[in-house]
Amino acid sequence: MKIHFIGIGGIGLSALAKFLANDGHRISGSDIRQSEITNDLATNFSAKITIPHHEDAVEGADIVIYSAAVRPTNVEYQKAKALGITLLSRKEALKFILGKKEVYAVGGAHGKSTTSAMLASLIPESNALIGAISKEFGSNVRYADNNKVVFEADESDESFLNSNPYLAIVTNVEPEHMEYYKYDETLFYNAYKNFLSLAKIRVINAEDAFLASLEMESVKLYPSRDIKNIAFTLVEGKPHTKFELRDLGTFEVFGLGEHIALDAALAILAALELGQPLEEIRKNCSNYKGIKKRFDIIQDKEGCVVIDDYGHHPTEIKATIKALKIYQKLRGFGELNVIWQPHKYSRTMDNLSGFVECFEGVDELVILPIWAAGELEVDIDLKGAFSRYKLLMADAVTKKDGIVKVLKEGHVVREYTRGLITAFGAGDITYQIRGEA
Repeated sequence: MKIHFIGIGGIGLSALAKFLANDGHRISGSDIRQSEITNDLATNFSAKITIPHHEDAVEGADIVIYSAAVRPTNVEYQKAKALGITLLSRKEALKFILGKKEVYAVGGAHGKSTTSAMLASLIPESNALIGAISKEFGSNVRYADNNKVVFEADESDESFLNSNPYLAIVTNVEPEHMEYYKYDETLFYNAYKNFLSLAKIRVINAEDAFLASLEMESVKLYPSRDIKNIAFTLVEGKPHTKFELRDLGTFEVFGLGEHIALDAALAILAALELGQPLEEIRKNCSNYKGIKKRFDIIQDKEGCVVIDDYGHHPTEIKATIKALKIYQKLRGFGELNVIWQPHKYSRTMDNLSGFVECFEGVDELVILPIWAAGELEVDIDLKGAFSRYKLLMADAVTKKDGIVKVLKEGHVVREYTRGLITAFGAGDITYQIRGEA
């Protein structure tokens, strides 16, 4: 079958494209811009890529799958509809792709990419479809010739309800994407409840207030009492977390922070439920190498480390700042400077007080323009809201020859050459801080 993807450059849609290519389907796709992801699809998956969108790209397709960002006015969407080609949103396509698989789905407000990648490490014989690039297998997809799939399940549009979960992990639940849920918390929480009810095996963080309230048979992790003796260390300069889990002994995993121990513990309990031997789980924990854009060390020099992090919600950023302070101490750095690109006007407004609190303890905070992600511009006084910080409002950032440069109106207004520098955001800041913008 020939399947075309509109918006194939996205991390989620590209994972589905690669997975279907490995399953024997011919794939093609289009996007607004060429990227590392589209190049990978063209080179390694024989996908015909069209940049930018063009109506001829859908010719000959049996199915067209489109990303959530694609509107009915898109020229390829319009042409596919005129030709009578089956059109499926990413959400709708999940039933077709995962409907006959044994799916181990990982959901939650925070930590689901990390937990998914960890679970994929603990079940090395499984397929994996995750919303980030695993450094263990260098992709957002791992293909295996069997029915087992580790899948990162997305709650933003209720698409996790189409993921056919055999096992479901939920890390935590916190209202997000409320514009989709019409700002109705009952609708939002019911979506999670329905997701868990679909699974035969459920593994949850039972110290999350909502998850604790559910009357469902589940494997329950109580982090404050089940996870003990957490210790942080450097292994060949790389951050690691060690911890004891219940009476199962000690585990060690890449990453820093109590949240890393929690994510790993959930993955370990899930792997045990799926019949993985304990000692193999312990050994496979060490295979997890982290994921791209999550505490991602993109420059590691003795006097200067630069980290790229996808954190774009106050809870995520707060946990990572805590981990950064630990790492700063382990490396002996004097300064922690942070560059933040807010993601979406709606998220920034809805969580402004949380954002103001979550950067506590940084030496300097640089704020870039809000990444709109298709939203209409709204005037938000970020300079006023963050006035308690040593603050620098800027336009862009780049990195060249090991120096992080902050730009305002085309001029370099700050250079960071020492200490720990971290960039936060889900927009194009990842390309800026890597010097690829």
